[in-house]
Amino acid sequence: MSEWVKSERQVEREQIRRTRARRSASVATLSTVVFIVLLVWVVTNSPGWPRVEETFFDGEQFLKALPDVLDGFLLNIKIFLFAEPLILIVGLLVALARGITTPAFFPIRALATLYTDVFRGVPTILVIYLIGFGLPALRLQGIPSDLATLGVIALTLSYGAYVAEVFRSGIESIHPSQVAAARSLGLSHGRTMWFVVLPQATRRVVPPLLNDFVSLQKDTALVATIGPLEALRQAQIHAASTFNYTPYLVAALLFILLTIPMARFTDHLAERTRRRRGA
Repeated sequence: MSEWVKSERQVEREQIRRTRARRSASVATLSTVVFIVLLVWVVTNSPGWPRVEETFFDGEQFLKALPDVLDGFLLNIKIFLFAEPLILIVGLLVALARGITTPAFFPIRALATLYTDVFRGVPTILVIYLIGFGLPALRLQGIPSDLATLGVIALTLSYGAYVAEVFRSGIESIHPSQVAAARSLGLSHGRTMWFVVLPQATRRVVPPLLNDFVSLQKDTALVATIGPLEALRQAQIHAASTFNYTPYLVAALLFILLTIPMARFTDHLAERTRRRRGA
């Protein structure tokens, strides 16, 4: 059996593609370098740059604040890790509740709709205030008093409403013929949702879910408004004692180092999903 050999035309096409790719990469790199150099030149030659450099880019203050801000950032990560699975559970349950069509369960469907409308309409920071200060004020037995725990509850309630709509859109994107085929095989409504609809819907909503969790990681800083010593709060303490804003830069860099890889991973999954659908 003879080995397949590329034709001269095919080899020429591939060589042209490689040449164009190298040219595009070179142009993109050059334009990026020129843009960055111009941006740095404009900023550093502005009249107020010496004052900005002293206030925001003080190396001594950076190193001094880094250990405390990094320690607080670990709390941000803990809040994120606890809130994320809770948000997924709440969002999925609410999405399923909104899909119930049985008249006897109308109150559940109405309550789920009210929940999504209310918590998508109220800013997250207000939810944190209401939960962080409102729940302890009730003085009910079993209500947590830990501020970080209250922050997790608030973020779960706020983001759960958004994630519920993401799950609901994924469930509704499944063609009705899938449900009809499953029911014709004798599967109940619950088994149809669990074994047929949800696996397909989950794969479709992974990119938007990851996008929500990128936003969640940033919004863990809002918990600082009720007192936990996370990254933003630690930066505020240092800035208040030195009247220098470099600690805020430390906190910003830590969040960037975490969110950018998550954002690129989200883009990768979205591109892979697009290629699969195209195929």
